[in-house]
Amino acid sequence: MSFRIIRSVALVMVLFLSACSSKFINYNGPEVTRVEVFKNARIMNLYHGDSLLKRYAVDLGFGATGHKQFEGDGKTPEGRYTIDRRNPESSFYLSLGISYPNEQDIAYAKSIGKDPGGDIFIHGQPNITGPRGPDWTAGCIAVTNKEMRQIYAMVNDGTVIDIFP
Repeated sequence: MSFRIIRSVALVMVLFLSACSSKFINYNGPEVTRVEVFKNARIMNLYHGDSLLKRYAVDLGFGATGHKQFEGDGKTPEGRYTIDRRNPESSFYLSLGISYPNEQDIAYAKSIGKDPGGDIFIHGQPNITGPRGPDWTAGCIAVTNKEMRQIYAMVNDGTVIDIFP
C-alpha cells in the first residue's frame, strides 16, 4: 500500500474510534419532564409526563438515611429541586447539578450554626480509580458512565427532580 492510502485509512480509524468513545450522545426521544429518585429503593426514574422513560439503579451519599442538613454529613438531599447546571469536565464522568440548597435548607443549616453545603450532582464514576462500595458519594446520586451518558443527553437544565426518602 502507498503511504497515502495508509494515512487515509489511519485517519478514518482515528475518527471512527473517537466518535465511538465520545461521552456525548444525541437524544431524540420524548422530553424528560421530571426526575424522581427513591433513596430507600436506590432507584432513579425519568418521566415524560406520566410515562416512565428510563429507570436506573443509583448509589447515594455515604450517610444515605435522612435529608442532607449540612456540609459534610454525607447525605443526599430530599425534596423538590431542579437540574440547574451541567459539567462536561467534572471530576466524575459528566455531571448534572441539583439546585440544593434551597432557602429552607440554608435557613435550617444556619439555625444549627452550620454551612448547608452544595455541589450536589447526578454523575457517573470518578475519573480516578479506587475501591467503592454502595453509597460512596458525599451526597450525590451516582450511576454508571454509560447510564450517565444517556441521562446527560436526556435531561435538560430546568427539569424538576423530586428526591424521596
